[in-house]
Parts: sequence; structure tokens; C-alpha cells
Amino acid sequence: MSRIPLRAAALVVALGAALTVGGALVFEHGLGYVPCKLCLTERVPYYLAAPLALAAALLPPRLARFVLGLVALVLIYGAGLGVYHAGAEWGFWPGPSDCGGGSGAGPADVSDFLKNLENVRPVDCTAAAWRFLGLSLAGWNAMIAAGLGLFAAAAALVARVSAQPSRGPHQPGR
Repeated sequence: MSRIPLRAAALVVALGAALTVGGALVFEHGLGYVPCKLCLTERVPYYLAAPLALAAALLPPRLARFVLGLVALVLIYGAGLGVYHAGAEWGFWPGPSDCGGGSGAGPADVSDFLKNLENVRPVDCTAAAWRFLGLSLAGWNAMIAAGLGLFAAAAALVARVSAQPSRGPHQPGR
């Protein structure tokens, strides 16, 4: 990784996290895709990563590297959630037994509840609602979270290494 300033790297990660959650919200509210329990859980790392990365952009370098390292861990965890979800969608392993999405406002009385049962279907975590280039939203989430997490980790590590003075027996130019 070339030397990208730590502050710029933190801002890129914050923007990437915010855009990813924004995309999920567009799919949910704009396109009508109801998220399952795992979909909602997969957003949590982004909710943590975006403000932490913004904070890292404002902190002194040593503390910023530490916070950006934490952001990397949070996003790698998020990538793991995405892999688990995508694997459950492909049938590689079972998904959670209690998976179902939100169904909107609660019924006012029992008759409304019975009517809702006819129309409302819980969202299944093992069924991909949408795929692009063979990957479901969970698969894309895994890729994005892994990419952002690795970028954050690399930025924190490169900044740490570049901040140390070079030590060697031979100094060029002397």
C-alpha cells in the first residue's frame, strides 16, 4: 500500500461504511427489500466503524492508528457475519433458527393479527432476496467489509511503520 495519509484513510473508511449502510437503507426503504435478522445484524459493524473512523481522522496519529486498528477488527468481524450469512443462503451450513425480519406496525387487536398472518411472511435468512454477479447482498457485504477492514488495517500498519525512523548501519549520502 502506498503511503496514504492516516487522516485520509480514516475518512475513506468512514465514507465507505456510511455508503454501505446507505445502500442497505435504499434497498430496504427505496426498493422494498425487507431485511432479515442477519441483515440487520450485519449493519452493526458499520454503525460502529463510521463514527470511529471519523474520530480517528481527528485524533493525534498514535491514537488514530489504534482507533483505525479497532475499526479494522470491527469490519473484519462484519465480514465474518457476511460470510456466515452468505454461506447459509448457499446451504453450506444452517442459518439461525429464529431468523425473521420486521413486519411493520403491530396489530391493534386479534382480528387484525389474524389478517396479518395471511399476508405477512417472515424473511428467511437462508433465502437470498437479490443477487448481482452471483453474490447476494450478504456476499457483497462480506466483500465490502473485508475490503474496508483490510484497508483500515493496512493504513494503520503502514502509518505505524512510516512513523518510525529508519535504522540501519549504512545511511545513504554519508
